[in-house]
Amino acid sequence: MLRDIADGIQAGLGGKTFEGSLKFDCGEDGVIVLSEQSATTVDQETDCTIKLSQANLTKLLTGKLNPMTGVMMGKLKVSGDMSVAMKLGQLLK
Repeated sequence: MLRDIADGIQAGLGGKTFEGSLKFDCGEDGVIVLSEQSATTVDQETDCTIKLSQANLTKLLTGKLNPMTGVMMGKLKVSGDMSVAMKLGQLLK
């Protein structure tokens, strides 16, 4: 399932640049790492980590979960370089 989500993110990256590295950590379901203009399910160190459930990741990527609301409600937790997480919003438009 996460592989399908990573493939969708990869397709959405087409032609866009993303500086830094970001990890979506879905716990036991696995991770998606955005780094060097690619999306992978291979875990690695990143500048920023967003911990959330796989269901909330899908909602976040489809625009059904506002990132700020998600943080305030405890549905996602951001650690590391917050500026990298902020750039994600521009990428998902």
